[in-house]
Amino acid sequence: MLIFVLQAIWLYIKELAGKDLDLITVAKFLFYITPTLIPLILPLTILLSSIMVFGNFAENYEFAAMKSTGISLQRAMSGLSIFIVGLAITTFFFSNNVIPWAEYNSYNLRKNIAKVKPAMAIAEGQFNQIGESFNIKVSKKSGDRGQFLDSVVIHQSEANKVGNFTTIIANKGELVSAENSNVLKLILFDGYYYNDTPPKDIQERRKEPFLKSAFEKYTMNIDLSKLNEVDLDDKAYDDKYSMLNISELSITTDSLAKARQNTYTDFSSTLYKRTNIETLNLTVDTKEATDFTGNVLDLFKTKRQVQVIEYAINAVSSTTNIINSKEADLKTKTILLNKHIMAFHEKFALAIACIILFFVGAPLGALIRKGGLGLPMVIAIVLFLTYHFIGIFAKNSAKDSSINPIIATWFSTLIMLPLSIYLTRRATADRGIFEFDHITIPLKNWISKRFPNSKLFKSNDETT
Repeated sequence: MLIFVLQAIWLYIKELAGKDLDLITVAKFLFYITPTLIPLILPLTILLSSIMVFGNFAENYEFAAMKSTGISLQRAMSGLSIFIVGLAITTFFFSNNVIPWAEYNSYNLRKNIAKVKPAMAIAEGQFNQIGESFNIKVSKKSGDRGQFLDSVVIHQSEANKVGNFTTIIANKGELVSAENSNVLKLILFDGYYYNDTPPKDIQERRKEPFLKSAFEKYTMNIDLSKLNEVDLDDKAYDDKYSMLNISELSITTDSLAKARQNTYTDFSSTLYKRTNIETLNLTVDTKEATDFTGNVLDLFKTKRQVQVIEYAINAVSSTTNIINSKEADLKTKTILLNKHIMAFHEKFALAIACIILFFVGAPLGALIRKGGLGLPMVIAIVLFLTYHFIGIFAKNSAKDSSINPIIATWFSTLIMLPLSIYLTRRATADRGIFEFDHITIPLKNWISKRFPNSKLFKSNDETT
């Protein structure tokens, strides 16, 4: 548990560092983030604990004592099996209610923390959103407070307008504002100022598509008063798929599926109307019904042939451009729909995985006859990583519908199902994990008959 919590802190350290957060806020962040780690922690815990417990029983010959009194492995596992089923049911309700609540609170808290002191959040080599209008990128920061900036690029947008209308590029920059100031004062040196706002007059617009000016020193004051008064308890985001329970996911999934289908229908209708087939008047020469093996264009007059060819070329080119522009939108909607479908089934798959992994770990521990934190931990980690990475690869493939999202959600669990059945049967029969006698014994007999003088398979009596 501690390892996963530390991993979560490491994952979000960039969002927490340099924000001057109080201990209550950090504790609240950890409190909200911990339940979201259950889908990782619980399967590994069940797998490891079952291997350790039953491995310890077998190592200390407690199973042998049980069998001598007539208690089989199934009977020894029955009590824990009932507990695991109860745990699986509890896990389902936990993943359906507590995890969405924790995801809702942690996601909103992370978004609110990201708004705190944005002047301290200018990272190197990437664009950083500062306020609602500025995106700032620097290649390098230096100084004891990171106040000196190299290769500064600033994009500024305007309210109620789409795009970046002002771009400022400078070789050097310096932050001179106090950390607690509501104004971010940025001094830029040796750069250029570009303004893409075109003049209203068309003739002037052709002459001056954008304005450009050079400067040796330019000072910017960015108002951060609203951003420095961030309410960390604000809950502005509530529509992420991981924040929804099964009833909400069911409704949202239906809505997304209908919206995507409507998009396909409208898009198909638009493409059909663009063909103008209903208004196109092409007259075909009337001929007697015969088998025609020539070029289909020969059925039209020369003038019509040119019209058909030109129209086909234009239609194909136009349709290709429309499809390419629409492809990204349809792909985004498909990915969003598949994520909701997988989130719905993950709640059930996690509960079933708890049961299946128990029936992998318990008989495996009885077979390897090792308890403690040595070999059982190694085997548990290998099996868990196999289970986990298979699930990740399947879900990543399902996002763009390469495989069915329902199958992807259950894939890693279904992979473990035959393994659990196999190990349970082997442990019940008190046989090893692998048994090759049905192969090796006939092979030895055949070699002995084929090569009677061979010393490879002679008994110890013959070789002494």
